[in-house]
Amino acid sequence: MTYDPSAAAESVAAIAAEHAVRVDTEATFPKETIDAARTAGLFGLISSRDVGGHGCGPRQAGLVVERLARECSSTAMVMTMHYAGTAVLEAHGSDSVRRDVAAGRHLSTLAFSESGSRSHFWAPLGTARPDGDEVVLDANKSWVTSAHAATGFVWSSKPCAGDEASTLWLVPNGTAGVAVAGGFDGLGLRGNDSSPVHATQARIPQDHRLGDDGAGFDIMMQTVLPTFASLIAAGSLGIAEAVVRKAVEHAGTRYAHLDGQNALRDLPTIRSAIAQMRIQVDMAKALWSDTFTAMETGREDATLRVLEVKAAAAETAASVTDAAMRVCGGAAFRKDVGVERWFRDARAAMVMAPTTDQLHDFIGRALCGMPLF
Repeated sequence: MTYDPSAAAESVAAIAAEHAVRVDTEATFPKETIDAARTAGLFGLISSRDVGGHGCGPRQAGLVVERLARECSSTAMVMTMHYAGTAVLEAHGSDSVRRDVAAGRHLSTLAFSESGSRSHFWAPLGTARPDGDEVVLDANKSWVTSAHAATGFVWSSKPCAGDEASTLWLVPNGTAGVAVAGGFDGLGLRGNDSSPVHATQARIPQDHRLGDDGAGFDIMMQTVLPTFASLIAAGSLGIAEAVVRKAVEHAGTRYAHLDGQNALRDLPTIRSAIAQMRIQVDMAKALWSDTFTAMETGREDATLRVLEVKAAAAETAASVTDAAMRVCGGAAFRKDVGVERWFRDARAAMVMAPTTDQLHDFIGRALCGMPLF
Protein backbone atom coordinates (compact mmCIF):
# COMPACT_ATOMS: atom_id res chain seq x y z
CA MET A 1 0.00 0.00 0.00
CA THR A 2 1.29 3.47 -0.90
CA TYR A 3 2.19 5.59 2.12
CA ASP A 4 -0.06 8.63 2.58
CA PRO A 5 1.78 11.47 4.41
CA SER A 6 -1.39 13.56 4.56
CA ALA A 7 -3.35 10.84 6.36
CA ALA A 8 -0.44 10.26 8.72
CA ALA A 9 -0.23 13.99 9.48
CA GLU A 10 -3.97 14.16 10.18
CA SER A 11 -3.77 11.29 12.66
CA VAL A 12 -0.84 12.88 14.47
CA ALA A 13 -2.48 16.33 14.39
CA ALA A 14 -5.44 14.86 16.27
CA ILE A 15 -3.07 13.75 19.05
CA ALA A 16 -1.33 17.14 18.98
CA ALA A 17 -4.66 18.91 19.47
CA GLU A 18 -5.32 16.87 22.61
CA HIS A 19 -2.04 17.82 24.25
CA ALA A 20 -1.17 21.27 22.83
CA VAL A 21 -2.53 23.35 25.72
CA ARG A 22 -0.80 21.21 28.35
CA VAL A 23 2.47 21.23 26.38
CA ASP A 24 2.36 25.02 26.29
CA THR A 25 1.19 25.55 29.88
CA GLU A 26 3.67 23.13 31.43
CA ALA A 27 6.48 23.80 28.93
CA THR A 28 6.78 20.07 28.48
CA PHE A 29 8.04 18.08 25.49
CA PRO A 30 5.12 16.80 23.34
CA LYS A 31 6.05 13.16 23.90
CA GLU A 32 2.64 11.70 23.06
CA THR A 33 2.53 13.53 19.74
CA ILE A 34 6.11 12.74 18.78
CA ASP A 35 5.52 9.09 19.67
CA ALA A 36 2.46 9.19 17.42
CA ALA A 37 4.58 10.67 14.62
CA ARG A 38 7.06 7.84 15.10
CA THR A 39 4.30 5.22 14.96
CA ALA A 40 2.72 6.87 11.90
CA GLY A 41 6.00 6.60 10.00
CA LEU A 42 6.67 10.33 9.86
CA PHE A 43 10.22 10.01 11.23
CA GLY A 44 11.22 8.28 7.98
CA LEU A 45 9.24 10.57 5.69
CA ILE A 46 12.24 11.95 3.78
CA SER A 47 14.49 8.92 4.31
CA SER A 48 15.35 7.01 1.15
CA ARG A 49 13.36 3.91 0.30
CA ASP A 50 16.58 1.90 0.11
CA VAL A 51 16.93 2.20 3.90
CA GLY A 52 13.24 1.66 4.63
CA GLY A 53 12.02 5.26 4.42
CA HIS A 54 9.21 6.74 2.35
CA GLY A 55 11.39 8.70 -0.08
CA CYS A 56 9.38 11.92 0.13
CA GLY A 57 10.85 15.36 -0.46
CA PRO A 58 10.84 18.71 1.33
CA ARG A 59 7.41 19.66 -0.05
CA GLN A 60 5.76 16.66 1.61
CA ALA A 61 7.66 17.36 4.83
CA GLY A 62 6.48 20.97 4.65
CA LEU A 63 2.85 19.94 4.34
CA VAL A 64 3.23 17.68 7.38
CA VAL A 65 4.84 20.44 9.46
CA GLU A 66 2.22 22.98 8.39
CA ARG A 67 -0.59 20.66 9.44
CA LEU A 68 0.98 19.94 12.82
CA ALA A 69 1.65 23.63 13.47
CA ARG A 70 -2.07 24.38 13.27
CA GLU A 71 -2.44 22.37 16.47
CA CYS A 72 0.92 22.46 18.27
CA SER A 73 3.78 24.69 17.18
CA SER A 74 6.22 22.89 19.49
CA THR A 75 5.54 19.59 17.74
CA ALA A 76 6.02 21.29 14.37
CA MET A 77 9.36 22.70 15.55
CA VAL A 78 10.59 19.30 16.76
CA MET A 79 9.70 17.70 13.42
CA THR A 80 11.28 20.58 11.49
CA MET A 81 14.60 20.04 13.23
CA HIS A 82 14.29 16.28 12.81
CA TYR A 83 13.86 16.66 9.06
CA ALA A 84 16.73 19.18 8.84
CA GLY A 85 19.00 16.75 10.66
CA THR A 86 17.73 13.82 8.60
CA ALA A 87 18.57 15.66 5.37
CA VAL A 88 22.22 15.76 6.47
CA LEU A 89 22.21 12.15 7.63
CA GLU A 90 20.66 11.03 4.36
CA ALA A 91 23.44 12.74 2.42
CA HIS A 92 26.41 11.93 4.67
CA GLY A 93 25.40 9.49 7.42
CA SER A 94 26.04 5.77 7.67
CA ASP A 95 23.49 3.25 6.42
CA SER A 96 23.02 2.14 10.01
CA VAL A 97 21.88 5.53 11.32
CA ARG A 98 19.82 6.14 8.19
CA ARG A 99 17.97 2.88 8.79
CA ASP A 100 17.39 3.87 12.40
CA VAL A 101 15.86 7.16 11.28
CA ALA A 102 13.66 5.45 8.70
CA ALA A 103 12.45 2.92 11.26
CA GLY A 104 11.59 5.60 13.82
CA ARG A 105 14.40 4.67 16.19
CA HIS A 106 16.32 7.94 15.79
CA LEU A 107 15.01 11.46 16.47
CA SER A 108 17.42 13.94 14.94
CA THR A 109 18.09 17.62 15.56
CA LEU A 110 20.65 20.33 14.77
CA ALA A 111 23.26 21.64 17.20
CA PHE A 112 24.64 24.68 15.37
CA SER A 113 23.97 27.86 17.38
CA GLU A 114 26.65 28.69 19.95
CA SER A 115 27.30 31.17 22.68
CA GLY A 116 29.66 33.69 21.10
CA SER A 117 28.71 33.20 17.47
CA ARG A 118 25.27 34.74 18.06
CA SER A 119 22.93 33.96 15.15
CA HIS A 120 25.82 33.28 12.76
CA PHE A 121 25.18 29.55 12.95
CA TRP A 122 27.51 28.88 10.03
CA ALA A 123 30.58 30.01 12.00
CA PRO A 124 30.98 27.78 15.09
CA LEU A 125 33.52 28.50 17.81
CA GLY A 126 33.53 24.96 19.20
CA THR A 127 36.52 22.80 18.37
CA ALA A 128 37.25 19.24 17.22
CA ARG A 129 40.67 17.78 18.03
CA PRO A 130 41.72 14.48 16.45
CA ASP A 131 43.08 11.87 18.84
CA GLY A 132 43.77 8.56 17.14
CA ASP A 133 40.51 7.00 15.95
CA GLU A 134 38.51 9.54 17.94
CA VAL A 135 37.83 13.25 17.89
CA VAL A 136 37.55 15.37 21.04
CA LEU A 137 34.79 17.99 21.01
CA ASP A 138 34.55 21.15 23.11
CA ALA A 139 31.66 23.57 22.58
CA ASN A 140 28.89 25.57 24.20
CA LYS A 141 25.79 25.13 22.07
CA SER A 142 23.19 27.73 23.02
CA TRP A 143 19.89 26.48 21.56
CA VAL A 144 19.30 22.85 20.65
CA THR A 145 15.72 21.77 19.95
CA SER A 146 14.78 18.38 21.45
CA ALA A 147 17.91 18.65 23.57
CA HIS A 148 16.84 15.98 26.05
CA ALA A 149 14.73 13.88 23.70
CA ALA A 150 16.89 13.65 20.55
CA THR A 151 18.75 10.44 19.79
CA GLY A 152 21.62 12.32 18.20
CA PHE A 153 22.80 15.81 17.30
CA VAL A 154 24.01 16.97 13.89
CA TRP A 155 26.82 18.97 15.44
CA SER A 156 29.05 21.71 14.02
CA SER A 157 32.63 22.52 15.00
CA LYS A 158 35.68 24.23 13.64
CA PRO A 159 37.54 21.92 11.24
CA CYS A 160 40.15 19.55 12.57
CA ALA A 161 42.61 21.10 10.12
CA GLY A 162 42.67 24.06 7.76
CA ASP A 163 40.86 27.38 7.70
CA GLU A 164 37.47 26.31 6.36
CA ALA A 165 34.38 27.44 8.25
CA SER A 166 33.15 24.23 9.85
CA THR A 167 32.85 20.46 10.02
CA LEU A 168 29.75 18.45 10.89
CA TRP A 169 29.49 15.40 13.16
CA LEU A 170 26.89 12.99 14.44
CA VAL A 171 27.04 13.19 18.22
CA PRO A 172 24.90 10.60 20.05
CA ASN A 173 22.90 12.04 22.92
CA GLY A 174 24.33 10.71 26.15
CA THR A 175 27.94 10.80 24.94
CA ALA A 176 30.28 11.20 27.92
CA GLY A 177 31.20 14.86 28.24
CA VAL A 178 28.02 16.06 26.49
CA ALA A 179 25.52 17.62 28.91
CA VAL A 180 22.18 19.32 28.45
CA ALA A 181 22.08 22.42 30.65
CA GLY A 182 18.60 22.86 32.08
CA GLY A 183 15.18 23.12 30.49
CA PHE A 184 13.32 25.68 28.41
CA ASP A 185 10.91 28.26 29.81
CA GLY A 186 10.31 30.64 26.94
CA LEU A 187 7.66 32.97 25.56
CA GLY A 188 6.55 30.61 22.81
CA LEU A 189 7.24 27.15 21.40
CA ARG A 190 7.32 26.19 25.05
CA GLY A 191 7.43 22.44 24.47
CA ASN A 192 10.22 22.30 21.92
CA ASP A 193 12.82 21.31 24.56
CA SER A 194 15.32 23.89 23.34
CA SER A 195 18.23 24.01 25.75
CA PRO A 196 21.95 24.73 25.87
CA VAL A 197 24.17 21.68 25.31
CA HIS A 198 27.81 21.69 26.40
CA ALA A 199 30.60 19.42 25.23
CA THR A 200 33.65 19.13 27.47
CA GLN A 201 36.35 16.80 26.19
CA ALA A 202 33.62 14.70 24.61
CA ARG A 203 34.93 11.83 22.52
CA ILE A 204 33.25 10.38 19.45
CA PRO A 205 34.64 8.11 16.70
CA GLN A 206 36.27 9.82 13.73
CA ASP A 207 33.84 7.99 11.45
CA HIS A 208 30.98 10.01 12.96
CA ARG A 209 32.05 12.91 10.75
CA LEU A 210 29.36 13.96 8.28
CA GLY A 211 31.03 14.95 5.03
CA ASP A 212 34.61 16.05 4.59
CA ASP A 213 36.56 17.98 7.18
CA GLY A 214 35.87 21.66 6.48
CA ALA A 215 32.81 20.94 4.32
CA GLY A 216 30.29 21.94 6.99
CA PHE A 217 29.54 25.37 5.54
CA ASP A 218 28.69 23.96 2.11
CA ILE A 219 26.46 21.30 3.67
CA MET A 220 24.72 23.94 5.77
CA MET A 221 24.04 26.13 2.74
CA GLN A 222 23.16 23.43 0.21
CA THR A 223 21.37 20.85 2.37
CA VAL A 224 20.37 22.32 5.72
CA LEU A 225 19.27 25.85 4.82
CA PRO A 226 16.74 24.92 2.08
CA THR A 227 15.15 22.25 4.28
CA PHE A 228 15.22 24.32 7.45
CA ALA A 229 13.96 27.57 5.89
CA SER A 230 11.10 25.97 3.98
CA LEU A 231 9.98 23.98 7.03
CA ILE A 232 10.27 26.89 9.47
CA ALA A 233 8.09 28.73 6.96
CA ALA A 234 5.68 25.78 7.09
CA GLY A 235 5.40 26.16 10.85
CA SER A 236 4.74 29.89 10.55
CA LEU A 237 2.07 29.32 7.93
CA GLY A 238 0.40 26.62 10.01
CA ILE A 239 0.13 29.09 12.88
CA ALA A 240 -1.26 31.75 10.54
CA GLU A 241 -3.80 29.32 9.08
CA ALA A 242 -4.95 28.33 12.55
CA VAL A 243 -5.61 31.89 13.70
CA VAL A 244 -7.45 32.85 10.52
CA ARG A 245 -9.81 29.93 11.10
CA LYS A 246 -10.17 30.82 14.77
CA ALA A 247 -10.92 34.47 13.93
CA VAL A 248 -13.62 33.43 11.43
CA GLU A 249 -15.14 31.07 13.99
CA HIS A 250 -15.11 33.69 16.72
CA ALA A 251 -16.54 36.37 14.43
CA GLY A 252 -19.53 34.14 13.70
CA THR A 253 -20.50 33.74 17.36
CA ARG A 254 -23.84 35.35 18.14
CA TYR A 255 -24.27 37.06 21.50
CA ALA A 256 -27.16 36.42 23.86
CA HIS A 257 -27.05 39.96 25.26
CA LEU A 258 -27.85 41.19 21.76
CA ASP A 259 -30.85 38.85 21.52
CA GLY A 260 -28.73 36.39 19.58
CA GLN A 261 -29.21 38.42 16.44
CA ASN A 262 -25.79 40.00 16.02
CA ALA A 263 -22.23 38.76 15.62
CA LEU A 264 -18.86 40.35 15.09
CA ARG A 265 -18.96 39.38 11.42
CA ASP A 266 -21.84 41.83 10.95
CA LEU A 267 -19.31 44.65 11.32
CA PRO A 268 -17.62 45.66 8.02
CA THR A 269 -14.40 46.45 9.88
CA ILE A 270 -14.20 42.89 11.23
CA ARG A 271 -14.91 41.37 7.82
CA SER A 272 -12.24 43.61 6.29
CA ALA A 273 -9.66 42.56 8.89
CA ILE A 274 -10.41 38.87 8.28
CA ALA A 275 -10.16 39.39 4.52
CA GLN A 276 -6.76 41.02 4.90
CA MET A 277 -5.59 38.14 7.10
CA ARG A 278 -6.70 35.59 4.47
CA ILE A 279 -4.97 37.49 1.67
CA GLN A 280 -1.71 37.70 3.60
CA VAL A 281 -1.68 33.98 4.31
CA ASP A 282 -2.57 33.03 0.74
CA MET A 283 0.17 35.29 -0.64
CA ALA A 284 2.76 33.74 1.67
CA LYS A 285 1.54 30.24 0.83
CA ALA A 286 1.91 30.99 -2.88
CA LEU A 287 5.54 32.02 -2.30
CA TRP A 288 6.04 28.91 -0.16
CA SER A 289 4.70 26.61 -2.89
CA ASP A 290 6.82 28.35 -5.51
CA THR A 291 9.89 27.92 -3.29
CA PHE A 292 9.42 24.15 -3.35
CA THR A 293 8.96 24.28 -7.12
CA ALA A 294 12.18 26.25 -7.48
CA MET A 295 14.02 23.75 -5.29
CA GLU A 296 12.57 20.73 -7.10
CA THR A 297 13.38 22.02 -10.58
CA GLY A 298 16.77 23.54 -9.76
CA ARG A 299 15.60 26.96 -10.83
CA GLU A 300 18.18 29.74 -10.87
CA ASP A 301 16.29 31.73 -8.24
CA ALA A 302 15.92 28.81 -5.82
CA THR A 303 18.35 30.22 -3.24
CA LEU A 304 16.63 33.62 -3.37
CA ARG A 305 13.27 31.96 -2.81
CA VAL A 306 14.65 30.00 0.17
CA LEU A 307 15.86 33.23 1.76
CA GLU A 308 12.59 35.01 1.03
CA VAL A 309 10.18 32.35 2.24
CA LYS A 310 11.36 32.14 5.84
CA ALA A 311 11.23 35.91 6.24
CA ALA A 312 7.88 36.27 4.47
CA ALA A 313 6.19 33.46 6.37
CA ALA A 314 7.49 34.66 9.74
CA GLU A 315 6.31 38.20 9.14
CA THR A 316 2.95 36.95 7.86
CA ALA A 317 2.42 34.85 10.99
CA ALA A 318 3.33 37.79 13.22
CA SER A 319 1.00 40.16 11.36
CA VAL A 320 -1.91 37.73 11.17
CA THR A 321 -1.72 36.68 14.81
CA ASP A 322 -1.63 40.34 15.81
CA ALA A 323 -4.75 40.95 13.71
CA ALA A 324 -6.46 37.91 15.25
CA MET A 325 -5.85 39.32 18.74
CA ARG A 326 -7.67 42.49 17.69
CA VAL A 327 -10.50 40.72 15.86
CA CYS A 328 -11.17 38.41 18.82
CA GLY A 329 -10.83 41.24 21.31
CA GLY A 330 -10.79 40.45 25.01
CA ALA A 331 -11.53 36.78 24.36
CA ALA A 332 -8.19 36.45 22.61
CA PHE A 333 -6.41 37.04 25.91
CA ARG A 334 -7.98 33.92 27.39
CA LYS A 335 -5.81 30.83 27.09
CA ASP A 336 -8.76 28.57 26.36
CA VAL A 337 -9.44 30.42 23.09
CA GLY A 338 -5.93 29.61 21.87
CA VAL A 339 -5.14 32.77 19.92
CA GLU A 340 -2.66 34.10 22.47
CA ARG A 341 -0.67 30.82 22.29
CA TRP A 342 -0.29 31.13 18.53
CA PHE A 343 0.48 34.85 18.96
CA ARG A 344 3.43 33.94 21.21
CA ASP A 345 4.57 31.02 19.07
CA ALA A 346 4.59 33.13 15.90
CA ARG A 347 7.33 35.42 17.25
CA ALA A 348 9.98 32.70 17.39
CA ALA A 349 10.60 32.36 13.65
CA MET A 350 11.62 36.01 13.28
CA VAL A 351 14.53 35.67 15.72
CA MET A 352 15.57 32.14 14.75
CA ALA A 353 18.80 32.17 12.78
CA PRO A 354 19.04 33.32 10.12
CA THR A 355 16.88 36.06 11.63
CA THR A 356 14.45 38.07 9.55
CA ASP A 357 16.80 41.06 9.66
CA GLN A 358 19.69 38.90 8.45
CA LEU A 359 17.55 37.48 5.67
CA HIS A 360 16.60 40.96 4.50
CA ASP A 361 20.30 41.81 4.30
CA PHE A 362 21.07 38.59 2.41
CA ILE A 363 18.22 39.19 -0.03
CA GLY A 364 19.35 42.77 -0.57
CA ARG A 365 22.92 41.59 -1.18
CA ALA A 366 21.73 39.00 -3.68
CA LEU A 367 19.62 41.54 -5.57
CA CYS A 368 22.49 44.02 -5.64
CA GLY A 369 24.90 41.41 -7.01
CA MET A 370 26.96 41.29 -3.81
CA PRO A 371 28.32 38.14 -2.11
CA LEU A 372 26.15 36.93 0.76
CA PHE A 373 29.11 36.33 3.10
